[in-house]
Amino acid sequence: MINFNVPLFLGKEKEYIKEAIEKNQKLCGDGPFTKKCNKWMEENFDVSKVLLTTSCTHALEMAAILADIHPGDEVIAPSYTFVSTVNAFVLRGAKIVFVDIRPDTLNIDEKLIEDAITEKTKVIIPVHYAGVACEMDKIMDIAKKYHLIVIEDAAQGVMSTYKGKALGTIGDLGTYSFHETKNYTMGEGGALVISKKEYIERAEIIREKGTDRSKFFRGQVDKYSWVDVGSSYLPSELNAAYLYAQLEEARMINDNRLKTWLQYYNGLKNLEEKKLIDLPVIPDYCSHNAHMFYIKCKNLEERTSLINYLKGEGIYSAFHYVPLHSSEAGLKYGRFHGKDDYTTRESERLVRLPMYFGLETEKIKYIIDKIDNFYQINSI
Repeated sequence: MINFNVPLFLGKEKEYIKEAIEKNQKLCGDGPFTKKCNKWMEENFDVSKVLLTTSCTHALEMAAILADIHPGDEVIAPSYTFVSTVNAFVLRGAKIVFVDIRPDTLNIDEKLIEDAITEKTKVIIPVHYAGVACEMDKIMDIAKKYHLIVIEDAAQGVMSTYKGKALGTIGDLGTYSFHETKNYTMGEGGALVISKKEYIERAEIIREKGTDRSKFFRGQVDKYSWVDVGSSYLPSELNAAYLYAQLEEARMINDNRLKTWLQYYNGLKNLEEKKLIDLPVIPDYCSHNAHMFYIKCKNLEERTSLINYLKGEGIYSAFHYVPLHSSEAGLKYGRFHGKDDYTTRESERLVRLPMYFGLETEKIKYIIDKIDNFYQINSI
């Protein structure tokens, strides 16, 4: 069987976890490995501050607090995303205003955002689907015009760029995921990316259960106390140690995944030329991180048949998000602005293929051959 995902493990993770336990004798949050992870991202992504968190979900929750979201506020987001993108803001009482996606990148359609803005709008959340950048210049211009906060959901975008700038660092705040399904993993984990320095002090307080404990450890106060709302968003040092081993090899990992992505793309190009499938589109203004490789079938029925066929051939593939706006909670906590031209249609067509570090060339070729066979059989 060819698994859909295999969590990344290079080998050095064990060594670093052992170091955290035996040498550093530090297992709780904000130890040496957490600091190394934060510093690595700050330096490599050229951003003011990065704070490792227990998940991308929690990073988004921190961002919602920093954005001062209150009941009645509105947040603009795509419906084609994971529930955490919007849940963080619903928890603060916000109403989610969903807008349609672009059919090429499956990202929020930047041309539809301005029309969805009301006097209650406070935040725009661009989601960089598959590590491919949204049109950030246009989104930032809109935000500046209406004095809105931009929070990038770059859960899938670590090592991707928009016009040379790292995803997650363009908006006021950004979030990363290090879940086991992501390019770099700590099992469960994430990070809050802070571009505006005025957010840093409060972010540290929120992350430390609402206390100024970070100031205490820096010697800025002689004791720490409860000063704001917050929660326990610090990951274990064991998780951070696992992640740091991979950040050290981030470019090698990225190159390996891009090689796999290109093999898929080149091997399936003939089916797109025959207009049997659609392949991913990567705009010229961005570089992606090969987070996933997907194809788009003609419709839901064909997709279901393809997934079942591949499973019968020992290949695990998967569809992706069911649009949030049509879900039970989406209907309760949000509304769709404008027309759903692409969100539902594209979600029903998409099939994600196996993608992970070290996926062997022979297996990729086998997958490509089986997809080609499926369309030969079904085009007769």
